[in-house]
Amino acid sequence: MCGIAGILRTWQPGEAPPSHLDAIPEAWLDILDDSIKHRGPDGQGRFRQRTTRPDGTVVDVALVHRRLSIIDHADGHQPMVIGNHTIPRGPRASKGSPPHSPTEPLAQARGPEPNPAPETTPPLLSREGHPYQPLPTPTDHHTCPKCGPATLAVVFNGCIYNHRELRAELESAGHTFHTDHSDTEVLLHGWREWGEHLTEHLEGMFALAIFDGRTGTLIASRDVAGEKPLYASVRADRASYVFCSSPAGILKLGDRLPLDPDTPEPGVIGHANHIKHHLPMWIDVGYDWEMPVPGFEEIPPHTTWGVLPVMQLAGAAPAWAPISTPRNAGPLADIDALEQLLDESTRIRLEADVPVGCFLSGGVDSSLIAAFAKRHRPDIRSFTVRMPQGTYDESPYAERAARHLGLNHATLDCQADPASDLVRLIHQLGLPFGDSSLLPTSWLSAAARQAATVAISGDGGDELYCGYERHVVEQRFRNWAWLLRLCPTAMLPQRDPKSPLTKAARLAEWSRRGVSTAIFDARDSARLEGTPAPRWKKAALNSRVDRPRLDFAQYLPCDILRKTDTASMAVALEVRSPFLSSESRAFGLFAPLSQLMRNNQRKGLLRALARRHLPAEIVDRPKMGFAIPIGEWFRTDYGGMRQLLYDHLESADPFPGLAEAGVEFNMDFVRRMLREHDAAGERSVNPWHGRDHSQRLYMLVVLSIWCKWLQSLHAPPGD
Repeated sequence: MCGIAGILRTWQPGEAPPSHLDAIPEAWLDILDDSIKHRGPDGQGRFRQRTTRPDGTVVDVALVHRRLSIIDHADGHQPMVIGNHTIPRGPRASKGSPPHSPTEPLAQARGPEPNPAPETTPPLLSREGHPYQPLPTPTDHHTCPKCGPATLAVVFNGCIYNHRELRAELESAGHTFHTDHSDTEVLLHGWREWGEHLTEHLEGMFALAIFDGRTGTLIASRDVAGEKPLYASVRADRASYVFCSSPAGILKLGDRLPLDPDTPEPGVIGHANHIKHHLPMWIDVGYDWEMPVPGFEEIPPHTTWGVLPVMQLAGAAPAWAPISTPRNAGPLADIDALEQLLDESTRIRLEADVPVGCFLSGGVDSSLIAAFAKRHRPDIRSFTVRMPQGTYDESPYAERAARHLGLNHATLDCQADPASDLVRLIHQLGLPFGDSSLLPTSWLSAAARQAATVAISGDGGDELYCGYERHVVEQRFRNWAWLLRLCPTAMLPQRDPKSPLTKAARLAEWSRRGVSTAIFDARDSARLEGTPAPRWKKAALNSRVDRPRLDFAQYLPCDILRKTDTASMAVALEVRSPFLSSESRAFGLFAPLSQLMRNNQRKGLLRALARRHLPAEIVDRPKMGFAIPIGEWFRTDYGGMRQLLYDHLESADPFPGLAEAGVEFNMDFVRRMLREHDAAGERSVNPWHGRDHSQRLYMLVVLSIWCKWLQSLHAPPGD
């Protein structure tokens, strides 16, 4: 579990490139490294090489890695290189060598400068900030005859759970391994053996980039479920490419690399123009910010083979779409088969050379995974965090589940500082992420990190096994959507976000728009943007959407997994999700809905399995979700949240850069939401006294935090 980044630049045949260190200045790598250093506190490394393709194109590449050491502490250093060179075991520099300082002259700080001529030069490697060194001369026991002499380098974030089986298979095919049991090295030999089919062999979560010196090509790949993030930016004339685990790194790099001529200029206004294009989707869901800056996109997770050459990223559409194969084409959903596959996927996710624990909320998903983890690792610890407000606190249920399973359980008090935590997390992520459960997930991660470096979670259970209310409701009411559209939602009191009347209003909104995750309904969205109120279209639900599959394709990677990765990696905690194994994905995505939702009950099949291992009070309790009373905190100023809200939304320029790009928010409506939200918390016999705007206000304050952070990146020095 780590942070990865890199830059590749190409120069046309006959073009005279600058020296390698001028082509990719070390200061650019420092910017990328700074944005991912929180993800990997246990080690750092960089790789550089200039090579020439057969057609004469000169290629400069630099890879950056930050390591969270989980498997093979001694030999798993990255970037990892094979080919005509050894894989170093630790820093190459002599004892006492000074660490890298950005203020040192390049030649002094980096060691010998590579030949600036456009021919292939030996790769350079730096460990722990020491000066770059050429890789040592190869010896017989440091080469892999099957891989050949060309350099192959990788930076990798994640875990390959079947790496031991793959190692044995590759060794039987003639490959020679240099590490003891590093899962990273499997990727290098696997690429030489299987090429673009590599990821078909992998059981794991991953974001990786492989530089193949034989072809001068950089390959980027991401796991199917989207557990690990990877973002990329294609630059001028498609000759320069940047990738990073964090969008913040690419944003901070800014215009140091020229953008593609077809994209707007960088800077706040350039970002704002992009915001204007994607604003409707963001207002709907708060997380699906497809390309936050010009020329910048998230490498899509939904692919069947997962390998995307960076040269093909611009405009690339995900190869995986909501599956069209009929669900009844698969085998009947069987409880015994489900237990076997979840048990096995949990078992292989327990391998680590560091302490492993379980997230335990006391719900069906996490409790069931904890039961399987206990079976294979009897001493495993489980963790839950006690929320400040009792109505949102699931710790009593977690304690009940832990006692039943005989777990070594800890209920941890979160040291919550919501206002400052929110600002820090948005800055680290570099996106206006609108899901408030990011905060409690970060507190749980921080508390668990005190005792474990790896945590097992129940992520993916809801999306694959129909765990959301909308999965049941949309099936039940789809044929009555025409009647629901007539519901006068403005007449429904919405003082309490959990009340039946508020849920009825959301159901009516779904019937009109086909969006069940909308934060702003269509009328409020129009008021915010200052546009005329929309007219409903009767054809909104003509397409029969498979909602669980759609949630797996969109909501899971763009919200749930993005939240988990952001929160856990902020404290360098690796989170693994057994529900997202390839077998579990196939089971959940192809089993008939009628079997997954037995008796028209959400997660009916999974609940039937859970009854074998858990008491009824855990299996049958209502779903709470990992939520916080954000609306109440906006009223009471718990943790400084009200102060943060008003400091941003009542500032002179809450969303800097947006107005210049033509994105005009109706601030009178924003102030009206603030007043209505306060009124909803007052005592009143009038059910229409006020209206809860918890999530809408949260989304706006997050957008304001992000816009002001973007502005600071482009502010002149000294401002």
